[in-house]
Amino acid sequence: MHKRQVVLDTETTGIDPKAGHRIIEIGCVELVNRRLTGNNFHVYINPQRDIEEEAIDVHGITNEFLRGKPYFHQVAQEFLDYIEGAELVIHNAPFDVGFMDHEFAMLNQGFPTTNDVCEVLDTLVMARDLHPGQKNSLDALCRRYDIDNSKRTLHGALLDSEILSDVYLAMTGGQKKLNLAQQLEGQQQGDSGGIRRLAADRPKLRVIHASEDEEIAHKERMELVNKACGQSLWQQ
Repeated sequence: MHKRQVVLDTETTGIDPKAGHRIIEIGCVELVNRRLTGNNFHVYINPQRDIEEEAIDVHGITNEFLRGKPYFHQVAQEFLDYIEGAELVIHNAPFDVGFMDHEFAMLNQGFPTTNDVCEVLDTLVMARDLHPGQKNSLDALCRRYDIDNSKRTLHGALLDSEILSDVYLAMTGGQKKLNLAQQLEGQQQGDSGGIRRLAADRPKLRVIHASEDEEIAHKERMELVNKACGQSLWQQ
């Protein structure tokens, strides 16, 4: 069974839909079985109101730029069709979902709420569980997982979704952190220098080779890296 995920971000005129603020940009990146498909969704939206200066400072989208862009009701059905049935991957999901549900409700056309048609995974909650007591903003996670976000001088829905997809894949890649408690326990039990020595007659380690699907996925990922960065070191 193919698992379809949509990594999603929005930009808005302000921070509170209850105060009349609206969505001005939606950016989505599609993952199927943890692979980027290139089937993305991106649109700028005329909010029919002014954008707060503080918001412009964050995303750089101006009122002048949005003149002539479609209204939300003109893209609502296409957007709903795109996300329906997917698991949405969102950083600080209540913010974006709150705005999406507000926009759907304003149409008065019987549109469902987001949770009626999608599962929602909040990567901020996930990051706080993985890294309690640490900064877990998107920029902080990029630094932690060594993900290049140098192009992120301003927030942008599609760019942030692309970056979040890399962060999400890194966070859920199965890499295990060293268990310091186990190391300390070994030292307390008298291991020399904290080193756990293996028995000479231990069974040989089993070598697990990559499957054909994993090799294809790796090749596709490297091709995406090459397109973005030019010839990579491993090809030189």
